[in-house]
Amino acid sequence: MKTSAGPASFPANVTADDVAAAAGVSRWTVNRAFKKEASISPATREKVMTAARSLGYIPDLSAAALASARSNLVALLVDDFANPHKLVMLERLTRALRGRGWDTLLVNTLDRDDTAPALLNASQRRVDATILIGIQFDDEVLEAAHSARRFKKLIIFARTSENPDTISIAVDDVAATREIARYVTDRGYRRPLYVAGPRTVSAHLMRKETFLEFWRGRFGVEPDSVSVEAYDPILSAACSLELLETRPRSEHPDIIVCENDALALGVIDTIRHRLKLRVPEDIAVIGFDDVPQCESPNYRLTTYRQPLTEMANYLVDVLESTEAGNLDRTFEGQLIVRESA
Repeated sequence: MKTSAGPASFPANVTADDVAAAAGVSRWTVNRAFKKEASISPATREKVMTAARSLGYIPDLSAAALASARSNLVALLVDDFANPHKLVMLERLTRALRGRGWDTLLVNTLDRDDTAPALLNASQRRVDATILIGIQFDDEVLEAAHSARRFKKLIIFARTSENPDTISIAVDDVAATREIARYVTDRGYRRPLYVAGPRTVSAHLMRKETFLEFWRGRFGVEPDSVSVEAYDPILSAACSLELLETRPRSEHPDIIVCENDALALGVIDTIRHRLKLRVPEDIAVIGFDDVPQCESPNYRLTTYRQPLTEMANYLVDVLESTEAGNLDRTFEGQLIVRESA
C-alpha cells in the first residue's frame, strides 16, 4: 500500500516564551525581533528567527495590534475595475505599504449604493486609515463615512476632494491638462473632441474643465465634449462610434483628447476597427495615466504618466505622520509622446 508523508507538524500553541527558551533570549527580545524597526542586532534577530522556524512559531498580529495604538492595517476600497489603471495603482500602493510594514484589507465596492456600507464596515475593522480609489465617493458618501467617527485618516488617492475631513493625494490635474492642451495646439490640431468619464461631486478630476477653459481662452470657441458613464474601454468605444458614425468625415475631430487611457483605448478601437480610419493620420488620440497597454504596438498611445510610485510612498508617509495640519499634496507627472498623436 502506497503511503505519503504528511506535512511537518509542530506542537500546538507555541508561544514567544518557547521561542525565547530555544534561542536563549528573553521574551521581550523575541517580540522585538518581529518588529521591523526595533533595536536588535542582526545576529540576535537571526537566532530568534531560526528558533521560531524550528518551532513553527507565528506571532499573533491581532494581539500585538491590541497592545499598540496602531494596527498597521489600512482598508483599501476600490471600484471601477474596468479601468486598467486601477490594477497599476493597487500594485504600486501595496508594494509601498508592504515595504514599510503595512498590511491591506481590500474591499471591492460594487456600486455607489454599496460604497457607504463598505466604508462603515471598514471602520469597524480597527484599521489605521481608509484609502479610497474610485469614482463613487461623492459628498453624500463621504459624509456617511464620517458619521461613524471611527476613521483616523480617510485618504482619497489619485483624485482631489474638497471635503475637509479627507486627505487628497493626486496628480496636479490642472497643470497636466494644460500641458496636454499646449501640446495639442503646438502640433496644429484645431478640432478637438474631449471624451470625459463620469462626473462626480466631491472626489473629482479637473481635466475636462481645464481643457475646455484653455481652449476657450486660446481660440474663443467651446470644443466638443462628451461624457462616458464609466471608465470602460467598451463603453468608450460604443460612445465614440455613436458620435462619429453620424457625422460626415469633414466634421470629424482631428484629435480626441481622453480623460484617461481606458477611454482612449476604446476610442482607438472604434476609429480603426469600426470606422476603418487611421490613427493618427485621420484622427489622433491622447490619453491620461500611461497604463501598460499604451506601449502595445496596437495602441502606441500618447498619454500623461502619473508618478504613482512617488504618490504611493507619500501616502505611507502620511500614514506614519503625527502632524495635524493639511497633508493634501499634488504631484507633477510627465507627458509621454508616442505615435497616436
